[in-house]
Amino acid sequence: MTGSPKLLVVGGGGREHALVRALHDSPQHPEMFAAPGNPGMEPLATRIPIPASEIDAIVGWAKRERPDLVVVGPDLPIALGLADALHAAHVPVLGPIRDAARVESSKVFTKRLMQKLNLPTAAFRLAHSAGEARRIILGATYPLVLKADGLAAGKGVVIARREE
Repeated sequence: MTGSPKLLVVGGGGREHALVRALHDSPQHPEMFAAPGNPGMEPLATRIPIPASEIDAIVGWAKRERPDLVVVGPDLPIALGLADALHAAHVPVLGPIRDAARVESSKVFTKRLMQKLNLPTAAFRLAHSAGEARRIILGATYPLVLKADGLAAGKGVVIARREE
């Protein structure tokens, strides 16, 4: 490789901003890109107007621009298989494949995996409907932790102190 490496950070939140800053300030001082990035990243990286969830568009950009590495920050493109798609396109990527991301993207998968591996975890019950959830909580001990399965952007947990 001649010159500075070319890096793309996917995402636009605080985590990705920290990644852009750390990579920008590294001794290799790479040419930085961020998709979609945020305005605060502009002194450090060129923003690419592609949402992090647009897998095909990101892969297309990477195939045309040939970055030396794509770093995937947000959970959603990881769960959508961005790392898998980049790998299939022979683009170097730092980020878990979709199957590995299930530990983060599915609470049910993770709880069942922990049980299967005999790892310590709190007891849980799975409700497939609102009615089933109501029946489960009728005799529950409080506080009770309720979690939504799937990606919830950090908003999928409620700690209920009482039945109401």
